[in-house]
Amino acid sequence: MAQTDRLDLPLIAAGQAQKEITHNEALGLLDIMVQLTVESAGLATPPASPSYGQCWIVGTGGTGLWSGKDGAVAGWAANGWLFAVPRVGWRAWALDRGNAIRFDGTGWIDDSVRNDGFYVAGVRVLAGRQAAIAGPSGGAIQDGEARVAISAILNVLRAHGLVEP
Repeated sequence: MAQTDRLDLPLIAAGQAQKEITHNEALGLLDIMVQLTVESAGLATPPASPSYGQCWIVGTGGTGLWSGKDGAVAGWAANGWLFAVPRVGWRAWALDRGNAIRFDGTGWIDDSVRNDGFYVAGVRVLAGRQAAIAGPSGGAIQDGEARVAISAILNVLRAHGLVEP
């Protein structure tokens, strides 16, 4: 069967009987791929009673009807499971994680921006805004240059929203 180049959607062949089947399959695949939201990423066993329109990313070692579909997007439709093979750059919202995930060509990974901070190489480098920090004042010994530097640092942290004003 002929397919589209990017999304592998089935194409209707000239003179094909029952064209509606091919057309409906393509629409079903688009329905799970566009604005992709998945219940979970990494589940290897198909859920017992999915609802129409729910999607999952098949985990390693898929079993049953998901066998051989590792990493694919599995969507439950009226005619059963539809599978979409991801391409580099695909993104999905993972409901169980509460953040976006993306396909990097080998697997699905959590996006850098998450509810609890910003991550680089899986390490959180930026968290939520912290409490206010008072500027330097008082003390028996004053270092004017140190006070200027500390004030400048605090001003930048406040300007970036990292510390409460």
